[in-house]
Amino acid sequence: MSVYAGKFLRIDLTHRTWQEEAIPERDVQQWLLGSGYAAHLFYEEMTPERPALDPDASLYIFNGLLVGTFAPTASRTSFCGRSPLTGIWNEANVGHHWGAELRFAGYDGLVITGASQTPVYLYINGIDGHIEFRDASHLWGKNWFEAGDALLAETDAKAQVAGIGVAGENLVKIAAIAVGPSHYVRTAARGGMGAILGSKKLKAIVVRGKNRPDYPDRKAFLTTVKIENKAIKENSAGMSQLGTAGGFLATEQYGDLPLKNWRLGSWAKASELTGAVVYENYLVRHTHCFSCPIGCGKEIEVREGPYPSPRGEGIEYETMAGFFGNVLNENMEAGILANTLCNDLGLDTISTSSTIAFALEAFEKGLITEADTGGMALSFGDPDAVLTLIRQIASRKGIGNLLAEGSRAAAHQLGHGAEDFAMHAKGMEIAYHDPRGFVSMAVNYATANRGGCHLEALSYWNGYGLILPDLGYGDVRPRLESSPAQAKMAYDFQNYMSVYNPLGLCKFIVKGKVGPEGAVRILNAAMGWDWQPDDLLRMGDKLFQLKRLINNRFGVTSRDDTLPKRFLAEPRPDGSAAGNLPDLAMMLPVYYELREWDENGFPKPERLRALGLST
Repeated sequence: MSVYAGKFLRIDLTHRTWQEEAIPERDVQQWLLGSGYAAHLFYEEMTPERPALDPDASLYIFNGLLVGTFAPTASRTSFCGRSPLTGIWNEANVGHHWGAELRFAGYDGLVITGASQTPVYLYINGIDGHIEFRDASHLWGKNWFEAGDALLAETDAKAQVAGIGVAGENLVKIAAIAVGPSHYVRTAARGGMGAILGSKKLKAIVVRGKNRPDYPDRKAFLTTVKIENKAIKENSAGMSQLGTAGGFLATEQYGDLPLKNWRLGSWAKASELTGAVVYENYLVRHTHCFSCPIGCGKEIEVREGPYPSPRGEGIEYETMAGFFGNVLNENMEAGILANTLCNDLGLDTISTSSTIAFALEAFEKGLITEADTGGMALSFGDPDAVLTLIRQIASRKGIGNLLAEGSRAAAHQLGHGAEDFAMHAKGMEIAYHDPRGFVSMAVNYATANRGGCHLEALSYWNGYGLILPDLGYGDVRPRLESSPAQAKMAYDFQNYMSVYNPLGLCKFIVKGKVGPEGAVRILNAAMGWDWQPDDLLRMGDKLFQLKRLINNRFGVTSRDDTLPKRFLAEPRPDGSAAGNLPDLAMMLPVYYELREWDENGFPKPERLRALGLST
């Protein structure tokens, strides 16, 4: 054994066969693991004409390189392939304990192809050395909380589970993959990867293992981890206490919070719906992903009132932004229930809430009527309508069948200007940080490889006060000022963030002030390597460019590197970002020059050769 397992499983669901494939050491040096190695395999094996839900389409599930080790937050697994929602590259990343257990079972990943004729689940038993295709007919049609708990009961109570609710079964394009039992669920949410499992009739993957990693110098690694963990804990106290929900009020104050499908600038009710209020009233306990010194997870329970929620995963910032601000819901318990429903049904809370906000505005404009909704009026501020739409999307019933395709497809079908307020980039609903309030994010959203993803850069963290001197950001830059410097910030942060999923580390340690120097210390101590910070950033650039090449094969060009009209032409009317618009037309050419992309949005051959890539 070594730090990583050195092999993955290639699984054919059509014939119910599997085989092990070795991961050469040189490949790990070239691509790391996680979404880096997945992108490498995908690029070599892809057929651009093959739809995401074709039985022969492959799903690439890979742990980051350090998953299952003592490294801080070494828990992240990427579910990769062609997105059913966007039609381009996607990596849905998740923490929890599933990835570590897969590593303990002796594997770094799975490549799943084919489709079962009947519902099935995989049981990867690393203790007995068995890999089983088990009947899942009794679980098909069940939501995730019931199904996940049942799987643990019939396999091993100490196993880890990942799978889909009814949204994935119904091929909802914004369906998530849930990880963990009912009371502790995290999700690989973005891009509709749950629909891929549904198309393959694969309800779940259960893993159990016993083999722990080995290290070149265990003592030196533990010493490094101890030092890094101490600093991360000290710098992440707020995250430990309140999780991402702790930032809800600040986003409203910074002109960052989405309001009424991104049309308002401020909202007085935000001060009554903060993370502090949520956890003061409903907290059950704090939770930690594998090897995490932060513990941003929270279990909560709402026992009384019209919107009770069972004990389960607490509400995160993005979900609060979507189901409070973006739909103007003022009822905290209803917002918590919306989160619970999405986790149980298996839906991405960002895309679901954004698509619902789109539907509410479409109803306002007469593009959706009561004839379409079965007599139900849709309006901002009505939590019952929102909760009904969540259920309808997951079941594809009524207007939910249209919304289950995501906002881009729904807008295209509705027409009559609906495209102007479908808030997506490349088909993925934009995450809840406003590029009018942090203009570097305009460049990121326009160029991010999976579409409207904040995690590909997270450059708005600088605007909130995060400094990373070893990345070149020892001070806070003007967040409202469109400039070449903001384009470079998006570029620099993308390169750095691009290594986190391949390493298997959570990006929240960056909030703990782990810059490239700290990340390299962790990597070198674990692997016995001698990388420098520049090597890490070069790897990030290389992997970002590789995913751009994948998207170029799918037809992505410079025409697609844009934002919704609302972000480019409609400023927030009030609040701290009032009147501001990002000048994407000025910043994008600067970014292209830094990336060395041609005018059509293709990486230039000389840059690819320098990075060891080829077209």
